[in-house]
Amino acid sequence: MQNLIKKTSSFFETPINLRGRILVLVGALVLLPTFFVPLWNMTLYSNQFPDGLILKIYSYKLEGGKTPNRDDLREINSLNHYIGMRPLQEEDFTEFKWIPFVIGGVMLLALRVVVLGKMSKLVDLFVLFTYFGLFSLWSFYHKLYLYGHELDPTAAVKVPPFTPPMFGHNTMANFEVYSFPGVGSYFMAVMPLLLLAAMWFSRKEWLKERKP
Repeated sequence: MQNLIKKTSSFFETPINLRGRILVLVGALVLLPTFFVPLWNMTLYSNQFPDGLILKIYSYKLEGGKTPNRDDLREINSLNHYIGMRPLQEEDFTEFKWIPFVIGGVMLLALRVVVLGKMSKLVDLFVLFTYFGLFSLWSFYHKLYLYGHELDPTAAVKVPPFTPPMFGHNTMANFEVYSFPGVGSYFMAVMPLLLLAAMWFSRKEWLKERKP
């Protein structure tokens, strides 16, 4: 037990080497595009809309595809009304209030890790970001579940409760719905990989230097 505690303490005290600091800095910069590109995309196809209705979910807003004659978000909400689903409104998504704030905080913490250069700070950042990512996915799924299950019983068209797809494809009434991560989510997925790489390279170099 004492040996395990000693090894754990030694790991947390490992200094982060130059390569590790650069990787953490790149990780912070990789998060910048998440403020400007969608985190998630949903597309709905039907006979009425063969070219698809597009819904883009950013870290801070909802946006439908737009053409000179059509606003896809407005069309989606009109269709939702017929089956008794609440309209998609930005004010109902509390995630838009805290996700940009958390991403900004993570970027600042990453810069702190670069300056302090300590493994314990890097591990803290990795755990925090991993929790943030998993909680965001759960929150998104929970929101989809509520939208598809809290239907107005007086709606013109009766459909059984459903959960819109989070990944992949699903059929809802006469619509084929496709849902996939947007570019922003891929940028976010790179961040923990860069942090892990920084841990690995730093630990490897430190152990090499300690060898007699």
